[in-house]
Amino acid sequence: MSKYSINEFITKTEQVDKGEGFFELETPRMLEVNLDGQVWAKAGSMVAYHGKIKFEREGILEHGLGTAFKKAITGEGASLMKAGGQGKLYLADEGKKIIILHLNNESIYVNGNDLLAFEPSIKWEIKLMKKVAGLMAGGLFNVRCEGTGMIAITTHYEPLTLKVTPGQPVITDPNATVAWSGNLRPEFQTDISLKTFFGRGSGESIQMRFEGEGFVVVQPYEEVRRVEQKFV
Repeated sequence: MSKYSINEFITKTEQVDKGEGFFELETPRMLEVNLDGQVWAKAGSMVAYHGKIKFEREGILEHGLGTAFKKAITGEGASLMKAGGQGKLYLADEGKKIIILHLNNESIYVNGNDLLAFEPSIKWEIKLMKKVAGLMAGGLFNVRCEGTGMIAITTHYEPLTLKVTPGQPVITDPNATVAWSGNLRPEFQTDISLKTFFGRGSGESIQMRFEGEGFVVVQPYEEVRRVEQKFV
């Protein structure tokens, strides 16, 4: 077989069942969902599927008026769709690396733009970052996921997890912060020296400060998201 033949290409890239369960990494940037029921996924993340699967956008009041209101005033990300039925569903998000996590009666905060999919058994709630609303375009809200089940998150390139311990706070750039443990409550601070160095318009003057005990996941990329204007 020729090194560059079509058959060789198919052999190297074709889908292979790995028997890993509900969520399976078909490639580091492609999530396979072995669907027999329902899954929540980021709107627009479907790249392919086969079987009998029906897609439905999240209802505006499906998770309560409070969640709908928060989404309206943030004006960005975390728009979800439900996929129901039986078959194989393939999800991706702009070629970002995918990480599968199994929560065992645990909780984690995920940047709203970095949550790719989760099982229906996971409870979720949007948490607004009121202190930075209007100060920066990215990282205005996060999603708190809690319970038992699988979630899939995305990062640009390889993530780094930093341990937070008492007396040793971790400071991060909000645009590079992907997730953190559910028991941590970050505070926002402005670094005057950085503000002077980078200029008044620099988002790097705003920082997230994590204190206590837990972990923070960051990525080597500043993911600045645009905020849509919802109200006049």
